[in-house]
Amino acid sequence: MHPKSVLFVCLGNICRSPAGEAVMQHFLEQYAAEHQVRVDSAGTIGYHAGNQADSRMRTAGEKRGYSFHSRSRKITAEDLETFDLVVAMDRDNFRDIKEVNPAPVAEIKLLSDFLDDAWPLDVPDPYYGGHAGFETVLDMIEASIQPLFNYLTQTDSR
Repeated sequence: MHPKSVLFVCLGNICRSPAGEAVMQHFLEQYAAEHQVRVDSAGTIGYHAGNQADSRMRTAGEKRGYSFHSRSRKITAEDLETFDLVVAMDRDNFRDIKEVNPAPVAEIKLLSDFLDDAWPLDVPDPYYGGHAGFETVLDMIEASIQPLFNYLTQTDSR
């Protein structure tokens, strides 16, 4: 049995999706489950390719104990063939992912599919906002991680 894999996707891969990757990686390390799930992140645009996560997101996440190691990259059609689950941060990202590969092997879901109805449908992009926006993104991702992990490891989509 191969490890399951999850790809977090936002617009530029410098705020929301690297946060998803960092929170999930931390969760896996906490529960010694790194061998069960492979984690990565990407963006629907390549404008920030090669860059680290936004310094404001790194600061907010590091205060919560998360490490950010990834570099921004653009999602590829191959990603949609090799990942089990692709998690879009908002409906625009979801639509853009579908345009990359109209017949993906990967299952594509919104992060909010793993949250209760008290949360917004879209994870708000904190890039042009203040500090509170980064905290909200982290709160949403943290709330989704256990249900997302359970879903990923309990489904047999391949």
